[in-house]
Amino acid sequence: MTESIEFEALLRRLEGLDADNRRCLVAIAGAPGSGKSTLADRIVARLNTEEPARAAILPMDGFHYDNLYLEPRGLLFRKGAPETFDIAGFQTALSRLADKSRNPVAVPVFDRSIDIARAGARIIGPETRIIIVEGNYLLLDRTGWRELRAYFDSSVFLDVPVEVLQRRLLDRWASTPPELAARQVEGNDLPNARLVISCSAPADFCMSNA
Repeated sequence: MTESIEFEALLRRLEGLDADNRRCLVAIAGAPGSGKSTLADRIVARLNTEEPARAAILPMDGFHYDNLYLEPRGLLFRKGAPETFDIAGFQTALSRLADKSRNPVAVPVFDRSIDIARAGARIIGPETRIIIVEGNYLLLDRTGWRELRAYFDSSVFLDVPVEVLQRRLLDRWASTPPELAARQVEGNDLPNARLVISCSAPADFCMSNA
């Protein structure tokens, strides 16, 4: 059963996950614009206050297919939809990070300034025991995605009303012409948001972020 929780209470729960010095993976899922990255940053900053590198973030955005792959397939406009991610590559990264050997793992980082994922742009080392994995579809109850849940020791879903998401997403595209922003939000971002809200499996914890 999903438990509603506030930030400080969530932090206390997560702080106990690595009590036996094992590595733990925590999923933070939610629709585009729900605040996943902000929450992940807050959690990692707090966990690393007394012990640097105890926690690290793995954003799912690093596993976007490259535009060179998406464009000829007519998927560039749908970038951010489930079919535009390298789910097999993402699962491989999770498997390597969950391995008890805790070898260093190179992970990709999505560079929003150029709209491209940079391969091997960051290393998660053996000293990191809590990995905050954040992404839209971490709990998506569909083939290929539901298998990811086996890697997560705990999961959090950010609950945000669709009208709030719409406003935030339009703000995200504020630097583009209004008609293009509306097309992006109505044609891609909001459909993705509704999919996340309606088709995600229950998380361990739910946080309101309206």
